Amino acid sequence: MINNKKIIALIPARSGSQRLKNKNILKFHRFPLITWTIKAATQSKLIDNIFISTDSKKIIEIAKKNNVIIPFSRPAYLSKNESKIEDVIIYSLNKMKEKFDIILLLQ
Repeated sequence: MINNKKIIALIPARSGSQRLKNKNILKFHRFPLITWTIKAATQSKLIDNIFISTDSKKIIEIAKKNNVIIPFSRPAYLSKNESKIEDVIIYSLNKMKEKFDIILLLQ
């Protein structure tokens, strides 16, 4: 929270990476790549809550190990190569039950 504004982080992480297969779960310095983004978000003193938008069961498992709950899965039509990040954000905002003032997109 900053200036009494509630801040949430949205991490989009689909399973079907186009150029580097499974990039979000590939290990980088002993941890899956997505873990580094989750750790950065959880260590921030400004972020109040973290949401991950994914269609991947493996990413959901990694999130749970890092104490991040994924309250909804991303539908297949938003997990394609041609899917727009704007549509993912709008879908996620409509699914969230939480009130907030600021959203951070962490890619």
